[in-house]
Amino acid sequence: MPTRMRFTIWRPFATAAVAVLTAALLTPAAAHATPRESLPRYSYDDAIREAVWVDTRLDGDGDGRTDRVAVDVVRPREPARQGRKVPVIMDASPYYSCCGRGNESQRKTYDAQGDVVGMPLFYDNYFVPRGYAFVGVDLAGTNRSDGCVDVGGRSDVLSAKAVVDWLNGRATAYTTRTGTTTATAGWTDGRTGMIGKSWDGTIANGVAATGVKGLKTIVPISAISSWYDYYFQQGAPLYDSGPDRLSNYVDSPDARARCAAVQRELVDGAPRTGDLTGLWSERDYVPDASRVRASVFLVHGLQDLNVRMKHVGQWWDALAEHGVQRKIWLSQTGHVDPFDFRRAAWVDTLHRWFDHELLGYDNGIDREPVADVERRPDQWETSKSWPPKGTRPATLRPAAGEQPGVGTLGLRGGGGTATFTDDPALSETDWAAAVDTPTPAKAAFTTAPLTRDLRLAGSSRVTVTVTPTTPTAHLSAVLVDLGPDTVRDYAASGEGVTTLTDRTCWGLSTAGDSACFKETRADTADVEHTVLSRGWADLGTHADPGKGVPLTPGRAYTITLDLAATDHVVPAGHRLALIVAGTDKDLIDPPADTPTLTLDLSRTTARVPFVGGARAFAAATAGTPAAAAPSGPLDGVAAPRHAHRVP
Repeated sequence: MPTRMRFTIWRPFATAAVAVLTAALLTPAAAHATPRESLPRYSYDDAIREAVWVDTRLDGDGDGRTDRVAVDVVRPREPARQGRKVPVIMDASPYYSCCGRGNESQRKTYDAQGDVVGMPLFYDNYFVPRGYAFVGVDLAGTNRSDGCVDVGGRSDVLSAKAVVDWLNGRATAYTTRTGTTTATAGWTDGRTGMIGKSWDGTIANGVAATGVKGLKTIVPISAISSWYDYYFQQGAPLYDSGPDRLSNYVDSPDARARCAAVQRELVDGAPRTGDLTGLWSERDYVPDASRVRASVFLVHGLQDLNVRMKHVGQWWDALAEHGVQRKIWLSQTGHVDPFDFRRAAWVDTLHRWFDHELLGYDNGIDREPVADVERRPDQWETSKSWPPKGTRPATLRPAAGEQPGVGTLGLRGGGGTATFTDDPALSETDWAAAVDTPTPAKAAFTTAPLTRDLRLAGSSRVTVTVTPTTPTAHLSAVLVDLGPDTVRDYAASGEGVTTLTDRTCWGLSTAGDSACFKETRADTADVEHTVLSRGWADLGTHADPGKGVPLTPGRAYTITLDLAATDHVVPAGHRLALIVAGTDKDLIDPPADTPTLTLDLSRTTARVPFVGGARAFAAATAGTPAAAAPSGPLDGVAAPRHAHRVP
């Protein structure tokens, strides 16, 4: 795996005189020692808290003047007195006033002068005493910023990029929203790391894709890599609304009054047909992976049904192609911050990551395994690379079985057909529960029980040839691990975690900003099947994934569905299943018609990445005795819940 390793130790002292004085006060050995960890040396209570407004050079709200975005800064007071410049950790968010951040939905609070008193999350409490500045940016159109929210477009991304430019002396900031007194960032060395969950992490991806100088690392958590893939997959709508609703959700009251034109653009540019438009191209960061200068520490839930794992696979692979230094954590949770599923290890790892990337400390984190993957609740496994070395796709083929719609899955397929009728009332959970039973809404194909563990890592593709009976049809393909297990209950309200009442503290506190947060524990479920990867498509996009067309009933069409990335071990004794069906209830919307589809098994394949490739699959399925299918339905987590999710 190509990487770009950095070992430079950044000298933060402003003058040689300070360096000489420091060396004189140390023993010779200490004077030449290489720091490995930033320590909490500075007062948090006495930290400088200030606000500036950065000029974005955009006029998103069309009022005739360029927009300014509000930037709240918390930084240690002592380094400036010592002539030291500090690096910056930055979270640019639309949520600081409307909705809050973190498990406890914290919002920014301010004093009478308009300076921030309470900053959400632990980043400022923990890192400011260790010699970092923390910067919380209100995206354009939110909280105290001018402009309009455009949901991942130029306004979102460039309003955050302008702050990185200001930190590096390339943009102008003012001490007030409308005044003319400028503010400089002479207290920072310009080295910036962006972090954030969901929409915040998405902005980090987008800013990194501009190639902006000074952005040294990003830590996107549960983040989007392409906004089209948040709302659609291959033409199939994943939600019953578009980006205009999301914009309205986070707009400040002022922005709602002046951003009607932007709202209209979000409606007109995002047709519910699922066709790719220029609006979506502007919000796709993957093609610009070649411009990324920053390292990337990516965190995501394997069962995130809000920002789905497809965003991980395509972004990770594009970054790898261009040699970007990367690290990844994959949990069993849904849309959950690592602070709430692996807190102590997360804070320690993030601390070491920022020390290495922003302070240049050679603490060895760049030589450690690239991937941490949660195998069972709170049980983690590492890999030197991801996907692991030796991972190769194997082409699996379905074959008809003795019962209609219940067949086998292996390296050698067979002829015949399987027929199913779209039932929008059923979900992947219903299909998997009845995997061994002929039911009218799905076609299922399973291996025999495995004789050894089989690991999947990466993104799969399922190619089907189907004949519909109607002019519209949606398709789903899912891979399922059939066997008993204890997993995080990602379908529950906490998406795999339960919030407790006890608090633990991570950093220093003030009267207005506590570093103490509610603890969590894993919320688990005992199951008999686990859906491990999913993909969807509108069959009308068979010829062009960017544009759907009406189907001719009775005509066969071939289409390839991209399944979300995963990392999962199917244990010995379990079976692997491929299910093909129509609407996946509450994960995609149904088509206009209710089609019956006939699947041509001789022209249906699944390319699945196994560690060890086809040989590993053959070895795991060789010599397995025929086994009777379990009687009765197989329990899993609850069916996906219908909700208007926000990233």
